[in-house]
Amino acid sequence: MRKAFLIFALTSLAIIGILSYVNWKFSFLLLIFIPLILMGLYDMYQSKHTIRKNFPLLGRLRYLLESLGPEMRQYFIETDLEGKPFNRLQRNLVYERSKKAVDSQPFGTQLNVYDEGYEWINHSIRAIPFNQVNENPRVRIGSSQCEKPYEASLFNISAMSYGSLSKNAILALNAGAKQGGFYHNTGEGGLSQYHLTGGDVVWNIGTGYFSCRTDDGKFSYEAYVKRATLDNVKMIEIKFSQGAKPGHGGILPKEKVTDEIAAIRLVSKGHDIVSPPSHSAFTTPLELMDFVKLLRKGSEGKPIGMKICIGNKSEFLSICKAMVETKTYLDFITVDGGEGGTGAAPQEYSDHVGMPLRDALAFVYDALNGFDLKDQIKIICSGKVITGFDIIRNLSLGADLCNSARGMMFALGCIQALECHANTCPTGVATQDPALMKGLVPEEKSIRVARYQKETVKSAMDLMASAGINHPDDVDRTAVSTRVDRTKVQTFYEIYPELDKGCLLYESTVPKEFLYFWKKASIEKF
Repeated sequence: MRKAFLIFALTSLAIIGILSYVNWKFSFLLLIFIPLILMGLYDMYQSKHTIRKNFPLLGRLRYLLESLGPEMRQYFIETDLEGKPFNRLQRNLVYERSKKAVDSQPFGTQLNVYDEGYEWINHSIRAIPFNQVNENPRVRIGSSQCEKPYEASLFNISAMSYGSLSKNAILALNAGAKQGGFYHNTGEGGLSQYHLTGGDVVWNIGTGYFSCRTDDGKFSYEAYVKRATLDNVKMIEIKFSQGAKPGHGGILPKEKVTDEIAAIRLVSKGHDIVSPPSHSAFTTPLELMDFVKLLRKGSEGKPIGMKICIGNKSEFLSICKAMVETKTYLDFITVDGGEGGTGAAPQEYSDHVGMPLRDALAFVYDALNGFDLKDQIKIICSGKVITGFDIIRNLSLGADLCNSARGMMFALGCIQALECHANTCPTGVATQDPALMKGLVPEEKSIRVARYQKETVKSAMDLMASAGINHPDDVDRTAVSTRVDRTKVQTFYEIYPELDKGCLLYESTVPKEFLYFWKKASIEKF
């Protein structure tokens, strides 16, 4: 192939030379062919790429076509149901609702209702008229120890950091939250001025303690109090892990670390910002309870919660035991499914670490109910929640309210280009490149975020009305059915049998399937 390239190069130069001699106007061809020939010669003598070395110039087409592959598949090859992680039908639903366009579809479902895993809500003969249903129900978050409970919406913005998302994206999300009356979770990247433009905020504090850390990366109580007492900050969330990379710690590539982001996070720039995999402010469940009390005091009594992607069941049971032992209660627990994630994560972590959301929700609800803690604690869920049915399904498994990250990104204009980690997001959502983010106009996109949230909550409430359910609190595990195989259907009540209230308080009443993890759980260690 290299000999063929040399023959091509010499022949091209000879032909161009002859043509130029006959008529000088043909000399412009040199501007085209000489750069190509130089590229081919470079390919022949470089040593990093075998294909380019063996197939000079021509081998570059392979890399060009490979780079165009995702776009070619998304726009010309994929059907409406094939896109990953969200298919075209799901994305279009968000786009239509955010633009207040018609979101109904003709000619019936495209889903195969006999496929394993197909799910549906069980409607009622005694359905409730839509005009008798509250289209904007509120969920009160705050245990008996909380001095400033918060009235949350049923559907909110999940944790996405400034740094992972652009300034304009954060501004649009926060303005949308203000317009729609729902909260905006900061993500672990710290509390920036762009989170404080009027929308209700949940401050997510991860293992890096961004915006409340000392120079050596430890928790700073003074820096915490300064921000936790701000009026816009309604709740505090201790982040243990997230669905994208549980047990790993957050990642912000150095390409996205600007001077401003470094100042907000209280870190230096010029390198990837990788959060530690675990907390340094506490090391045992009992110490966690002390930290909860410290945060509650420093926030002047606001709700304190935690975010976790379930891994070892015994570790979560340890936290429950510590709450019972110390009579110190979290106000909420955000359960993130292993299928979650909006930013940079190693593939193995995205694909194979962390309990999927449905199993995790059922487990967390049963554990809290088993320790007689559920009345004190609200469960928030996040993980591929974008439709009204997604909300109902999660309420059925034990959630009290839901968060969405990628749904809100779609409302901002995200096209699932899968470039969140590369700082090259073409829609200006997940980039710090000023040339790209300027295309995202916060004043316009905030309206779409508010519309999408409103229409999705309305959809969830309409589904409840069709099932004869008056309020989100009344959604139980009988509300949703799933096809286990082609001939067998079960409700979530049958798939995930509920534990009796208080049965985990004493060893003699612990169900067999929980006994091993219950015995392993200790308030002295995770």
